Amino acid sequence: MGKRGRACVVVLGDIGRSPRMQYHALSLSRQASLQVDIVAYGGSEPHMALRENQSIHIHKMKQWPSIPQGLPKMLKPFMLLLKPLFQFLMLLWYLCVKIPPPDVFLVQNPPSVPTLVAVKWASWLRNAKFIVDWHNFGYTLLALSLGRNSQFVTVYRWFERHYGKMAHGSLCVTRVMQHELTQNWGIKAAVLYDQPPEFFHPASLEEKHKLFCRLGKHISESQGVHDCASHGAVGMGSPNLNETLFTTMVADDIFLKPNRPALVVSSTSWTADEDFGILLEAAVMYDRRVAAILNEDDSTVEVLWNEMSAGKQCLYPRLLFIITGKGPEKEKYEEKIRRLHLKRVAFRTMWLSAEDYPLLLGSADLGVCLHTSSSGLDLPMKVVDMFGCGLPVCAVAYSCIKELVKVEKNGLLFSSSSELADELLMLFKGFPEECDALKLLRNGALEMGSSRWATEWEEHAKPLISEVISQNLG
Repeated sequence: MGKRGRACVVVLGDIGRSPRMQYHALSLSRQASLQVDIVAYGGSEPHMALRENQSIHIHKMKQWPSIPQGLPKMLKPFMLLLKPLFQFLMLLWYLCVKIPPPDVFLVQNPPSVPTLVAVKWASWLRNAKFIVDWHNFGYTLLALSLGRNSQFVTVYRWFERHYGKMAHGSLCVTRVMQHELTQNWGIKAAVLYDQPPEFFHPASLEEKHKLFCRLGKHISESQGVHDCASHGAVGMGSPNLNETLFTTMVADDIFLKPNRPALVVSSTSWTADEDFGILLEAAVMYDRRVAAILNEDDSTVEVLWNEMSAGKQCLYPRLLFIITGKGPEKEKYEEKIRRLHLKRVAFRTMWLSAEDYPLLLGSADLGVCLHTSSSGLDLPMKVVDMFGCGLPVCAVAYSCIKELVKVEKNGLLFSSSSELADELLMLFKGFPEECDALKLLRNGALEMGSSRWATEWEEHAKPLISEVISQNLG
């Protein structure tokens, strides 16, 4: 494909935390037989499939240094203006000098400034085409911190729209975003839904046991608080032992423990567009409501934990929430978690490798998505990954989420912490064997997750990229 046989994927962010662009790079290599250069920031390791692919070359740019705390206040606005200029020049240096000339640039949006400007200039200087992959609108993210009426937001939107229209092709993530781009931006875009790649799948018993052995130390050591997951679990999960909080190995056979906690996974960027407080409040409500239903009093905590460690099963299980991701508000919420002191709910925060994250989703019982979308026009990729692993989801309700989450088929929606607590009680009553509603949703998630990225990309992205590249031939 193309006279140069080369494409460049551009991300003004951590490539390890940009899964959709990683999947683009793999498809450009495998399905379009192109050499692929990725220009992005480092930070987190991308998936092994990228690192081991001989046709994919990752170029890590230098990042703008963080502003020193002792810097005078009058200099901070000057430093903030210098940042996009630095990023613009760094992008141009890599796109025009450091990498071989490509047939096409494929750029993630947002961020829009200075990314779209730099890629437009680079495409002109290198006689290449460029395609924008619209994940969201950058100006709506900026408006979360500055407000919709800010002049900076108005200017940012102008740049985003002006340079977005200059692209030779566009992809987007939802039908409603496609409509917005067409009607109000004058941009024709093809919808490329996020779909899970092949490494997202339900985990086998052996995969679960090995994963829980690797994570055993993180799970058994609570964050400075004694809780229902750490009680009686000291030393559990060592690679040399045959027992974890969830599994046990007898001879060569692995079994799931009947009194294991229900494992709930949520992936978050710890930012303002995801209200993690909803999940904490729902956990407190679940804890209190179960105690009331079972007529328990506060003096029985240690007795209850001892009984659970000894194998006792209750009508409602313990819940272990594993929260993955990195972001600015993580420490604030970790401190809130430490002050909860819940009976049958525990939290763990961790960052997993690109190989272990799909295994965790494939080993969990329920996913929770707190994404609300700054524009109301994008869909959370984390839910797509969960469905790929056959994991049903409880998600915050917003305008276009029903394009993905089909209520009572593959998941449930909630608008408040009380609604989420109700759903946790309904889904986990009788866990692990007698929770029919959860099993029904799991079947729906497996069906939804049977669609794969490679098929979606072949049908919707490859024709557009081929057409754009062909304009450059001759």
